[in-house]
Amino acid sequence: MNTNTFPALSDTDTSLMQTLGLPPTTTVALNLSVAGLTGLALERGEGVLTDTGVLMCDTGTFTGRSPKDKYIVRDDLTAKTVWWGAVNQPFPSAKFDSLHQRMLDALADKTAFVRYVKAGADPRYAINIAVVNELAWHNLFCHNLFIETTDAERADFSPDWTILDLPGFQADPATDGTRQENFTIINFTKRIVLIGGTGYAGEMKKGIFSVLNFTLPRQGVLSMHCSANIGQAGDTALFFGLSGTGKTTLSTDPDRRLIGDDEHGWSDQVFNFEGGCYAKVINLSAEHEPEIYGAIRPGAILENTRFTPGSLTVDYTDQSVTENTRTAYPLDFIANRATPSIGAPPKHLFFLTADAFGVLPPIARLTVKQAMYYFLSGYTAKLAGTEVGIKEPVPTFSACFGSAFLPLHPFDYANLLGDHLKSADVPVWLVNTGWTGGSFGTGQRIKLAYTRAVIRAALDGTLNSVDYQTLQPFGLQIPRSCPGIPAELLNPSQTWARAIDYDVTANRLARAFRDNYLTYQKSTEDGPAESLFA
Repeated sequence: MNTNTFPALSDTDTSLMQTLGLPPTTTVALNLSVAGLTGLALERGEGVLTDTGVLMCDTGTFTGRSPKDKYIVRDDLTAKTVWWGAVNQPFPSAKFDSLHQRMLDALADKTAFVRYVKAGADPRYAINIAVVNELAWHNLFCHNLFIETTDAERADFSPDWTILDLPGFQADPATDGTRQENFTIINFTKRIVLIGGTGYAGEMKKGIFSVLNFTLPRQGVLSMHCSANIGQAGDTALFFGLSGTGKTTLSTDPDRRLIGDDEHGWSDQVFNFEGGCYAKVINLSAEHEPEIYGAIRPGAILENTRFTPGSLTVDYTDQSVTENTRTAYPLDFIANRATPSIGAPPKHLFFLTADAFGVLPPIARLTVKQAMYYFLSGYTAKLAGTEVGIKEPVPTFSACFGSAFLPLHPFDYANLLGDHLKSADVPVWLVNTGWTGGSFGTGQRIKLAYTRAVIRAALDGTLNSVDYQTLQPFGLQIPRSCPGIPAELLNPSQTWARAIDYDVTANRLARAFRDNYLTYQKSTEDGPAESLFA
């Protein structure tokens, strides 16, 4: 397919393109097929095919999001509602308007790949999105990650939001008011997301996630950065966790259907925001992650991967470009999925952490206040490094497990979580997938089999009928026994060689929690839960 054979636009589509502001000399490629977009991406030099027929593309300078270059237009709608600061940087309306026009002008005499998609599997909260892309493979990404519209929906499509995505357009910081040439700017009043200067396709997906994180809580719907699945009895479970905690691995279960792997809403049911998955593929193997491995087939996209020398076979261990290598594929590439991507209200919530300090238990049952506090904390621990002599973990906190995407104050989300938990009486579990018997360098990583065992025991109700004890200084309720895991591992204070070392390390982590909480408390007097340690 080439630019001379794009289907002609209907009168309705032509009118919409004019409303979007596209120049009259722009060639519009509207809602092209997967095969058409793949062929054009190859024809235009945007990517290459692997030996399995998968399109492999590079994202250029940016191989991940650029949080310091994300802005929100400050106006009457957002001035007193957005949580302004390092995460949400204000942008002037006038600067937005001029930059928007310059981006539209840049499409004159060029091809714009336009797609009508949706976000939100629950039709009551779904939003229509018109995506305007400079690159064919970015338009294919939107086909895979957002929810595709039907022929009937496209025939009378009216966008609630517009994404204008031009990787080749660079801002002039002196003129446009940006920090540097790349940018992502959300205008909640005009309902437009501008993305320029970056080829990282994930900026589009996370831009809309930020939109929903602003609009849905104001309708009483909790927006969540989590994965979700459904058991054979129809029970929904949610898995929250930062990178490296096992969120994708643990929510992928052959006995449970996948609702989604990253973004969900909780109203009177749980619903996926997306129509696909954007999974990391570094060190991917068919043995350990068969569902993801099997989903990488024609129609999927690979980002920033490399071939085994002398072949077109992907080497998933190669991180010469980035460790953040990814694949984007539609949900229907996963056989064991929920259709539609909706589940009943959750029966269980799991907060995952890879605690490299080795002081948190394999599993603990949280009170509602503790759940709100831990949700606010979004804790995991990253390793300072693997060089000889460097053994000290670094605590990492990300509010609500996704602070980079929260336009509102974290307390707004935590309070809404508390309301949902109280009304639905949902058990919440803290699960440590990290270390035991000591910190990183001294202790051992908790076996995946043990983690699966404690999650299975929570899901099937086994942990409802066992005795519990209190773990200090955190005030956590931990089971004394659990099938599939040695009883001595359930209490981390008993796994250390010296009790005093455990106490010192645990108290140090407790202080880090408190210090992090104060960063939120300083900006508002309406805190939901004053401490996890009660």
